[in-house]
Amino acid sequence: MSDFFQSGIITTLHQLGQPSLERLESELAGFAKTRPIALVLPALYSEFEGPAMPGIVQELTKVKYLNEVVLALDQATEEQFQRVRGIMSVIPTEVKIVHNKGKRIAEVYETLTRNGLDAGPQGKGRSAWLSYGYVLARGKSDVIALHDCDIITYSRTLLARLCYPIASPTLNYVFCKGYYSRVTDKMNGRVTRLLVTPLVRSLQQLTGEHGFLTFLDSFRYPLAGEFSMSTELARINRIPSDWGLEVGSLAEVYRNYSPHRVCQVDIAATYEHKHQQLSAEDAQKGLMKMAVDICKSIFRTLASDGVVFSESMFRSLSVTYLRQAEDTLLKYESDAKINALDFDRHEEAKAVEAFTRAIAMAAQAFLENPMGTPLIPNWNRVSAAIPGIFDMLRKAVDEDNK
Repeated sequence: MSDFFQSGIITTLHQLGQPSLERLESELAGFAKTRPIALVLPALYSEFEGPAMPGIVQELTKVKYLNEVVLALDQATEEQFQRVRGIMSVIPTEVKIVHNKGKRIAEVYETLTRNGLDAGPQGKGRSAWLSYGYVLARGKSDVIALHDCDIITYSRTLLARLCYPIASPTLNYVFCKGYYSRVTDKMNGRVTRLLVTPLVRSLQQLTGEHGFLTFLDSFRYPLAGEFSMSTELARINRIPSDWGLEVGSLAEVYRNYSPHRVCQVDIAATYEHKHQQLSAEDAQKGLMKMAVDICKSIFRTLASDGVVFSESMFRSLSVTYLRQAEDTLLKYESDAKINALDFDRHEEAKAVEAFTRAIAMAAQAFLENPMGTPLIPNWNRVSAAIPGIFDMLRKAVDEDNK
């Protein structure tokens, strides 16, 4: 049976039947005449040496409705930057590469710092944010789509379905989150399954109904790296620079827009990318670092909305979460069995134990420093503080791409 169930407070756009890709792309080409679409790709150079980016580039050669592609390239030398330019040149759309380690972009970051504006450390958040700035500086697109660059199972269907809800002039959405099945021969997506959902529901038990928790719980895959948005949203949204990027971005969307203008869309039947190690004993890397950053982002978002946290509250949260996560684990075990999927109950339980420690670490960090790392300022503030920043950024990227 097709799943057409609507749950939560945002709209879910399912994949029902066998929708035609040709129809989607034809309609997008029509939409793009009045709502041009930019694609932002935050990538590491290493992703061009693996199977993911070559496959993504090959699929993008078939896409005709994009107005521009902006690749934010991290951890690349000048020689590697030039090599990536050659690889991307086969895409028929205009492509610009933001060379994050280049001299000109370094000057942009230095200008921001001199003016008291912190763009955060190197990472996906900063790369995405600077790319939005470049799209805004050019002023040639009304829609921005972004997806990760480590997707091994990439298809241009993913991009079409991601762009459609924001590009369509008859749909009134400003932000669209992609979702997909994280299933191969086993269930993946441990951080979403075993941390975020049980944590959100535990917080609801302790704090009562809260708008942001209800909003977050409405997303089928809140940690998905794929979304589309209006350029208006890109101008006013602040962005976290750590692993709390996805949750922090959703918090900003919740803060600035009604849930009626937010949707999620099924973009892929299967989705496979590189997997992070759990690193249960090291909170500075792998899924443990991700888990700690995500928890801190959730706690700080709730605190900014008036929720009062204390040591006793966090102790209760750890116990409540553990029960919720253990109950959730049993549900997934049943789901795996009926579908003949591999399910290592011991490994799943170890992940729950690690995430329980991550919650405690995040709680301690929050109590010691409730403000935490500041979000990257939005582009409205940056352009007000440095009136010439858009011109500087545009010239820096354009000069690098000559």
